[in-house]
Amino acid sequence: MILFPFRYLWWLISRIRKSLGRPPDFVIFVLEHDLPALPDPPRPFWQRFTSRPRLSVKELGERFDAIANDPRIKGVILHLRAVGMPMATLQDLRELVGKLRQSGRRVVAWAPFYTTGTYYLACACDEILLMPTGTVQPLGFASGAMFLRDGLLRFGIEGDFVQISPYKSAADVLTKSKMSPELREQITWLLDSQHKELLSAIGKSRVLDENGAQAMVDDSPYSDDTALEMRAVDAVIPEEKLPERLGPSSGATVTIGTWELARTKLPSPAPTFRLGKYVAILRIEGTILDGRSGKLPIRPPVDIPLVGEDRAGDLSVVQAARQVAADKRAAAVVVYVNSRGGSSTASEAMRQALIVIAERKPLVVAMGPIAGSGGYWVSMPARWIVIRPGALTGSIGVLGGKIVAGGMWSKLMVNRETIAFGQHATIESDERPYTDDERAIVKAQIDHIYTLFLDVVAKARRMTPEEVHPIAAGRVWTGRQAFERKLVDELGGLEAAIHKAQALAGLPYTAPVREARPPKRMIPPAALAGTAGFVGYLLEGVSLLNRAPALAVMDYLPGELT
Repeated sequence: MILFPFRYLWWLISRIRKSLGRPPDFVIFVLEHDLPALPDPPRPFWQRFTSRPRLSVKELGERFDAIANDPRIKGVILHLRAVGMPMATLQDLRELVGKLRQSGRRVVAWAPFYTTGTYYLACACDEILLMPTGTVQPLGFASGAMFLRDGLLRFGIEGDFVQISPYKSAADVLTKSKMSPELREQITWLLDSQHKELLSAIGKSRVLDENGAQAMVDDSPYSDDTALEMRAVDAVIPEEKLPERLGPSSGATVTIGTWELARTKLPSPAPTFRLGKYVAILRIEGTILDGRSGKLPIRPPVDIPLVGEDRAGDLSVVQAARQVAADKRAAAVVVYVNSRGGSSTASEAMRQALIVIAERKPLVVAMGPIAGSGGYWVSMPARWIVIRPGALTGSIGVLGGKIVAGGMWSKLMVNRETIAFGQHATIESDERPYTDDERAIVKAQIDHIYTLFLDVVAKARRMTPEEVHPIAAGRVWTGRQAFERKLVDELGGLEAAIHKAQALAGLPYTAPVREARPPKRMIPPAALAGTAGFVGYLLEGVSLLNRAPALAVMDYLPGELT
């Protein structure tokens, strides 16, 4: 409070200074990587010099808002590169583009070539421009799966898992030689839903009916001249000619600048007191594990399921949840969930901590690109669940098992001997598959936790377990399909979830939003991100797969569009 008058005075001086200059007519944004929904958490000091922080959807939205509020800026250019993004993220970006267009700003998409993902995003813009010699690549969806059973057996390794139903297929990659009928059926209905989203976007952008949009997809790919002839793009033009293209009809050119240049000419928001009520954002991202949250210090060259992902630890999430529950200024809470799930015990620990919050203040869940299995489990305390139509959720089911490597040791002529007391002391041993007695024990655990899962979902969604089971048993749904099946409450993104939380708490839409962090005093230095080492993180992912207790983890299904 003492420093606020000085902050306000500095803001006034800065506003006057910025008003003397003129921002560019168009601001160009190069989208060359996947955009997370929220800004990346602060990294250890030594990691800040190795890479630049990624631009998030939230930050891009704030930049678009600043542009929309300045009448001197005519519009935005999206320079699109071929990068894999989940359907839900593309829908986040399409919403930002639509909001900017509603403010009267012109949004133009330009790319050296278009993929299905970038073309889907470009269809939300006023114009779609293509570089000479560029192409619109084949449009549509395809998803495959790799099955390692036969290959692993050559090395003496096999997976021994018990699943609640064939739809709970997360372990199929280890236990199957080919795609099961249930997995084929599931991938088919997911791709069909995503395909309809694409056709709708193309039809609206290109003014086509469903048959016309389908024909545009089926007739692709297009070279630059064919794309122009088929009206898949509005013009073929090099990037250097954009100032002339975007200028008025008189032939005058416009100025194009980067955000870094534009923000020096845009007035910043007025400073506010930080003593009022606010909406807290609590994130659950990555594989749900028992322990602390963390990120890989070094990304592997390829994505490795469970092994190469960030982790959401119950110790970190629970501590952050307790802190938010006790903060009286946090009038409402939005939990951002982007997780395939993982440990059933960690998922339940998080759910119980979120229940405490929900008993004290409104709790809303915003689902990210993937919020399945354990990710859906932790969402159940919410009063309201929001999800993008193209996100993936559901996978209400459980599996458990282990990786058996006894045959590998035999091939390596390594002799292992075990002395054990207790009839089932070696049930988790990787030397052999389960016996019939042990398999019955694991099956009983799976059935028990699945029954609990059904009860949790039924109570939260105001259904009976008998009504939940036909849409559960491991089945995965897109956000639109989940909405139709009453598994979620609203189709939208993080902003919609924040507005809902504000409304439930009786706060204005201008109420501040802040992210909650775990209390630092409760996290020992050895648990900070990066200190476990790359190999340690990989081994922890393997250990999760090799545990007998039940896993609430979602299948590895279509996720990104390139």
